[in-house]
Amino acid sequence: MNRRTLALGGLLALLVLSGCAGSTQVPEEDLSADAEYDWETNATVAVDVSDASYQTVVNLTNTSTLEIYQRSALGGDGAVRISALQFRYPNGTVVNASEGNLSATLEAERTQINLPAEAGKVGYTAERVGNQFTLPVFAEGSYSVRLPPSTRVGVPILSHADPGGYETSVADDRMTLRWNDLSEGAISVRYYLQRDLWIFGGIAVISVTLGVGGLVYYLRQIRQLEKKREELGLDVDYEDDPTDDGPPPGMR
Repeated sequence: MNRRTLALGGLLALLVLSGCAGSTQVPEEDLSADAEYDWETNATVAVDVSDASYQTVVNLTNTSTLEIYQRSALGGDGAVRISALQFRYPNGTVVNASEGNLSATLEAERTQINLPAEAGKVGYTAERVGNQFTLPVFAEGSYSVRLPPSTRVGVPILSHADPGGYETSVADDRMTLRWNDLSEGAISVRYYLQRDLWIFGGIAVISVTLGVGGLVYYLRQIRQLEKKREELGLDVDYEDDPTDDGPPPGMR
């Protein structure tokens, strides 16, 4: 009996881990949270990144569902826990989860968003941390990523953006990266604070100054040693004479 119980428990655990145990509806309370989205963006997918979260606006046509996902720590795909879900109709009307047929379901590897119409824009918010942002390409088209205030990319070591071929612009102290045509892969952006650039530059200047100072000190010590050798007569130049058996220069 105990073996059967353990076997059944192990099977249920595997089913849960593999995602076969069903899906979970995102609470309406989370989906109805307040948020303001930039509906005027002309990108297919526009992302506004802040320190603790990011907002995404997706322009959709001919579909009543949207599946989004994120890269998990183990390298696979995972669902995105979203909040503040909103939908904007082509006529400009905006509804949230408590006003229209708008919902989201967490599945094993995806978050499925059910839309009230087949054309319009959907906006959602998700949490994030750190100075690196990654977003799988889940819809074909143009992508824009707006970085937090006073952050930039473009300096090697301190920052990186992939894939290449993007354009950058800065407005109101915020940099935006734009890819005009993506169909697969993922966007990965690592950015730096502008103040970090000054700190990094200061450290570099101090390192160079110390290095130059050390080199000068080393050369000065060598010259002092050469001068002492000259005073002792150890560095007196003379022509070799095989018949000269006398003492070395400086000892005569």
